[in-house]
Amino acid sequence: MKLESQFIGQSGAFLDAVERASRAASMNRPVLVIGERGTGKELIAERLHRLSSRWDEPLVTMNCAALPETLIEAELFGHEAGAFTGATKSRAGRFEEADRGTLFLDELGTLSMGAQERLLRAVEYGEITRIGASRPIRVDVRIVAATNDDLPALAASGEFRADLLDRLSFEVITLPPLRVREGDIGVLAEYFGRRMAAELDWERWPGFATHVKEALEDHPWPGNVRELRNVVERAVYRWAADDMPIAHVQFDPFDSPWRPRPPEHRRSRAPTPAASSAAESHAAASPASVNLDSIEDLRAAVDAHERAILAHALGKHRWNQRQTARALGLSYDQLRHCIRKHGLMEGQE
Repeated sequence: MKLESQFIGQSGAFLDAVERASRAASMNRPVLVIGERGTGKELIAERLHRLSSRWDEPLVTMNCAALPETLIEAELFGHEAGAFTGATKSRAGRFEEADRGTLFLDELGTLSMGAQERLLRAVEYGEITRIGASRPIRVDVRIVAATNDDLPALAASGEFRADLLDRLSFEVITLPPLRVREGDIGVLAEYFGRRMAAELDWERWPGFATHVKEALEDHPWPGNVRELRNVVERAVYRWAADDMPIAHVQFDPFDSPWRPRPPEHRRSRAPTPAASSAAESHAAASPASVNLDSIEDLRAAVDAHERAILAHALGKHRWNQRQTARALGLSYDQLRHCIRKHGLMEGQE
């Protein structure tokens, strides 16, 4: 993953995507970057620009989902004074700002059909026309676009122009989600953790406890690297001690016994994508998330589950055994027995 001009990752799937971007950078052709949220699409777009012959010209970014449909065309192509209500003076659009450079269009799949038609002409002929103008303007712009939508499916259903998709897909770089990047979760967690420790002026980096490393590896990461960075930095900042390994991590920052409940009239509604992702994160973080069909040894499965619960609770209470015992409804002696049984002595972690 790239952060501040540095790519971090060692998995083959990730390195293949970076290599493809590096090879495509020198080609003066459109590139589509596909990937889930948080996989680094904008960072790949920056790499495509910096390694191209346009590196010293503007890199202009526009999030197509951030503006209402009525303003997207004016934002992309500019407008003349009086072209519409509120247009008191002429304004150059993103295409003119990116002349001789690169225009990065994020969330491409949200473009209206009208904007898609004007974009097609700009890509095909190198001309744009400001809204309210009669003469086209020549522009030399390389297009890099990104989306997490299935554009071929949208084109097949008539929701995205097939001819525009053909023009933009000279090269398609699909970024792998974090959950399939073998070996990268630990590398990235260590990197983000050390950075946060330095920001907090810690004298040393204590690392993560074993059960935290395992939890990080087992999480599905619906938010990918962006989510991982937030989870790790939050864990380090909350731990606030460099004399013992970080032993507690919270995947869902909204998880709380005092979390407000939604109003009655909203409870029957289908969950939003954001709520679904939060629920997925919380379920993955819970020690109760067990694939029951995969259990072949009941005693071993129960022991593993008990160990995970115990390690999570100890980390949450910073190895204060009396607080942990109270939280789990155990006596102090019962907790000590469990700690010895599972080899969870503080020095070992």
